[in-house]
Amino acid sequence: MNILIYKWKVFNQADVKSAFEYFGHSVDMYEEKPLSSDSITGIKEHDYVLLADVFREYDVIFSLNYFPHVSDICEQTGRKYVAWTVDSPLISLYHQSVFNSCNNIFIFDKFFYYELKQLGVKNIYYLPLAVNTDRLSSQLNSQTREEKDRFSADISFVGSMYHKNSYDDIKDKLPPYLRGYFDAAMLAQLNIYGDNIIDELLTVDILKQLSEFVDFRQDKRAFSDIRLVFESTFLGFKLANIERVKTLNLLAKKNKVALYTDEQDASLINVDFKGTVDYMDDMPKVFNNSSINLNMTIRNIRTGIPLRVWDILGAGGFLLTNYQIELTDYFKNEESIVYYEDMYDCCKKAEYYLLHEDKRRQIAAKGHELVSKKHSYINRVEYILDVIGKMS
Repeated sequence: MNILIYKWKVFNQADVKSAFEYFGHSVDMYEEKPLSSDSITGIKEHDYVLLADVFREYDVIFSLNYFPHVSDICEQTGRKYVAWTVDSPLISLYHQSVFNSCNNIFIFDKFFYYELKQLGVKNIYYLPLAVNTDRLSSQLNSQTREEKDRFSADISFVGSMYHKNSYDDIKDKLPPYLRGYFDAAMLAQLNIYGDNIIDELLTVDILKQLSEFVDFRQDKRAFSDIRLVFESTFLGFKLANIERVKTLNLLAKKNKVALYTDEQDASLINVDFKGTVDYMDDMPKVFNNSSINLNMTIRNIRTGIPLRVWDILGAGGFLLTNYQIELTDYFKNEESIVYYEDMYDCCKKAEYYLLHEDKRRQIAAKGHELVSKKHSYINRVEYILDVIGKMS
């Protein structure tokens, strides 16, 4: 088949491309240049005629995450559209185009897979994310001593701190009661892993009051609502910022903690800010040379396993992660990964495994072996190809 990957700013496109090519398919990448983009809503104007001409040259159009206009053009041109999510919830899925017959949509978060299935979306499948251990092993085997020393750390975290979030943009405009309500809701959620209580706290009355302060706009064919948008892009990002700052500060009281992110945070104490790290080249070296690699899953991902987990294990790193429901579908705690129940448990387990190197190395080796055998991009793409082959 001739496959076109609709390219955008996402980390793992090259690994997906390699997996398709492994099965003998011809793969190109195409990056669209929108005609215009609204700086407030983010809504883009697309050149449908140009895209249709491009798509007609291929059998399958593939993208990481889902793009409604790509689906519509595939429907128009009779091309199969395959989308595999890397973000959750993906608000672009709450759009009438999701019912197009051309779609084959793969969701990594089982919670939202079931939600969309219940909405009547057809040709939708659950598919966790993956890792390219062949690429990582090749890179890591050629590390220099200088690189190993440079990326060595007791505890490392690679990821966004969500300093800039929509909640901080509106919080000073909220009446004291509403702001206090949201702050209390986030504080309560902070101490609960594996369950979401904010859903129940966003009552109709609260959302009605909130609508006076949030400029909620969307495409006329979209059917997401203010609850979904506010819970994910406002409270979700703010909660991630609070959780990550608190956890890193607690860990840094007794341990050396390295943080790889885009911007320093004045509220962090004794955390070694390292700046950003390149996903393809240097991030695997961080994971491979850190005694403990921390994963803190943003709460927007309800049950699924984020890409960071697979990347850490694929690089042979020891993983200490928050509890996610789907982790136990693939991993055994304290055998291939270690998960914690809350941030205090995180600190306790970090201290224990820093003192027990042999156990740490055994767990890391088991995790690497497991993802190498069962969770590669080749494994996942084989499933995708099987699905779309049956749909022919």
